[in-house]
Amino acid sequence: MDPTSIGLIGIIALLVAIFLRMPVSFTMFIVGFVGLFLFMGKEAAFNILSADIWGQFSSYTLAIIPLYVFMGEIIFRSGITQNLFDAAYKWLGQYKGGMASTTILASAGFSSICGSNTATAATMGTIALPELKKYKYDQAISAGSVATGGTLGILIPPSTVLIVIAIQTQQSVQDLFAAVLLPGILLTTLMILTVIFLCQRNPELGPAGPKFPMSEKLKSLKGVIPVFVLFAFVIGGLFYGLFTPTESGAFGAFGALLITIAMKKFTWKRLVEALDSTIRSTAMVLFLVVGAVVFGRFITATRLPFAVAEFVSNLAVPSVIILIAILLIYVIGGAIMDALGFLILSIPIFFPAIIMLGYDPVWFSILLCIVTSLGGITPPVGVNAFIVQGISKEIPITTVFKGTGYFIVTYTILVAILILFPQLVTFAV
Repeated sequence: MDPTSIGLIGIIALLVAIFLRMPVSFTMFIVGFVGLFLFMGKEAAFNILSADIWGQFSSYTLAIIPLYVFMGEIIFRSGITQNLFDAAYKWLGQYKGGMASTTILASAGFSSICGSNTATAATMGTIALPELKKYKYDQAISAGSVATGGTLGILIPPSTVLIVIAIQTQQSVQDLFAAVLLPGILLTTLMILTVIFLCQRNPELGPAGPKFPMSEKLKSLKGVIPVFVLFAFVIGGLFYGLFTPTESGAFGAFGALLITIAMKKFTWKRLVEALDSTIRSTAMVLFLVVGAVVFGRFITATRLPFAVAEFVSNLAVPSVIILIAILLIYVIGGAIMDALGFLILSIPIFFPAIIMLGYDPVWFSILLCIVTSLGGITPPVGVNAFIVQGISKEIPITTVFKGTGYFIVTYTILVAILILFPQLVTFAV
């Protein structure tokens, strides 16, 4: 049997195991190791296993993941998210759909210090859903704005997904963080415009709230200053070369602790809860990385990625058609299984093909991050949708997915813009 066929059998075995509900990380590890064992022999398999896993875990860059996660966990427990929501509402609440727009804007603010879509959705859902219900907002638009706003946690730096992509594709975390800033702002703007458009067509979806005087609007900004100072210090220092990505994570975590203490929100119980949640989240990501390393080595050994890249480059169709087809595969894959898991297992297969087509690796990485975040709101897996439904149990899951469906068009528009104008990403690197 030729090596490429062995690689395809490995992928089929992996997908079957995933659909049988085996954890993605363990599945990638087992299939990858068994494949290496059978294809290359016992000694080679164990040598690759030990050398690659040690090399990956001894990487200084990998320490950035728990540091950024810890920063978000500390801020989450400090109460600053309520300040973000209040400030956004005073500025946007007076317009039709203003409360839903407020939710999205506050989600973007929290994402800038969090890096997790599920944490963003859970945090903003707890704060926003009762307020949206109080102002008689349509259930679909309420749930959709919370769940979709949460996806910004993947896109706006510091993003755990971008860190994983950088590690897997051997790119600079700093370059990816710089490249995603403008798309993150653009997506936030498009989400708010989507809400405004829907509520202008049907004002009953999201009635306007009270208008606040300018003095109150300006006063509300005082409560969010710590967030912007921390973001500017951590991300700004990283962009200007004052410290490395890992050092920026350490400064961010330390700064989050200082802010919490200064606001008199610090307790030992909250610190222990933040550490516990950080360990759990980090362990999940690291196990995915380990599984991806082993599976990736197996796939590379079978030369399947090179065969795919050669096949793709020889297709008599425009390269943009191939790009769109690959992105659709990511959308479908993220819809039927864990989006991050699918991203990690598929990068070794599709990334070489895209590079062979001549596309910029940073630009494609940002597109991957965007379509991965879309997986958080698409049925049947859409984890953000289920988080929202869990917070507000009177909203049926079908209604939540109806609400997120409004924003799938928004995502499509963003991807189209970035394909037509790639310089919106590449200008920063």
